Amino acid sequence: MRKAAVNISRLVLAVTFILSGFVKAVDPLGTQYKLHDYLTAMHLGTVVPDFMTLGAAVLLSAVEFVLGICLLFAIRRRLVSLLVLLMMAVMTPLTLWLAVADPVSDCGCFGDALVLTNWQTFGKNVVLLLMAAVVRWKPLDMVRFISKSNQWLIINYTAVFIFAVSGWSLYDLPYFDFRPYHVGTDLRDGWQRMMNGEESPYADLFMERVGDGMDMTDSLLQSRGYVFLLVSPHLEQADDSQLDRINEVYEYADDHHYPFYCLTASGDKGIRFWQDVTGAEYPYCLTDETTLKTIIRSNPGLLLLHDGVIIRKWSHNRLPNGEVLTQPLERLDIGRMPKDSVPGKILVILLWYVLPLAVITLADGLWRLWKRRKARQQTATDKTPCEQEQAQA
Repeated sequence: MRKAAVNISRLVLAVTFILSGFVKAVDPLGTQYKLHDYLTAMHLGTVVPDFMTLGAAVLLSAVEFVLGICLLFAIRRRLVSLLVLLMMAVMTPLTLWLAVADPVSDCGCFGDALVLTNWQTFGKNVVLLLMAAVVRWKPLDMVRFISKSNQWLIINYTAVFIFAVSGWSLYDLPYFDFRPYHVGTDLRDGWQRMMNGEESPYADLFMERVGDGMDMTDSLLQSRGYVFLLVSPHLEQADDSQLDRINEVYEYADDHHYPFYCLTASGDKGIRFWQDVTGAEYPYCLTDETTLKTIIRSNPGLLLLHDGVIIRKWSHNRLPNGEVLTQPLERLDIGRMPKDSVPGKILVILLWYVLPLAVITLADGLWRLWKRRKARQQTATDKTPCEQEQAQA
């Protein structure tokens, strides 16, 4: 019963830490925004610079994921069980404060993949804290899935994998998009349901044209055909390394009579700054800052709508160029919904991470089996003839 309790607790903790770490790694900017919310609630929002919160977001996701894998494979059992217990001992009081004071709407433990209330999060952490105490009580009762001599393979490969996931998500966009503005979302339908009085995640979506203050939300969402939306929460902080490509897309849209708007939360000063830097002539719309950060994890980022449906999203590092924009969108692949799917993305993860771990584990198990068999054969060879006769009898 004791070993069963330890191993059940260990597996529950492992799955929780792996899931929590992975969803943070695929959306490091989302985790950074949540950390900033925490700091703002503690009146430290202007003290800690953005690069530190981003680094903390990436590091937190990596620590959680690696600890989860170490629990799963029973690697460095004493050390890992202690680290998990210490982590839960810190997180549980923190989530109690969140539940009582309610400074933020949710803790962000599982990013946007699974949103829990603050009290649900606290209850979850109490259970995990008890399980962590059980595992720490008898860490050597955890059953190994990998030999001690090959633990370094699992640890190193896991660390490389999870940092690569975060790096790619920062360079491009989150590999899995759990937000309400993912590719395939029908914004027109969501907006209409909210006007009909239904609850909708698009309640804060508005586009007010700069200059005359005209509400362009309904006009742009109801527009038939293609619409380009350049998204930048703050133009003063936007990455300007791809200005030529942005202007190239705008010129392409202008030549083919596709509407092109820049959505931003910046004021007149920020817009003038961006115009001076880029020489851009496209119109601007004011939109809620949090909504813009939710729409796309890139500053700036580019959306392509077709009949109110999001069919493409690009980070500023992956914008289409002149080699792609050679014909009207109706004739191009980017003018259609992409073929990649969630099952296909899961298959990629399985091939790049789970399969190599399975091969390593299988090879390690066969190697240990061979060593035990060889040891038994050696023991039998070392016996005296009398001992061999007695063993046969």
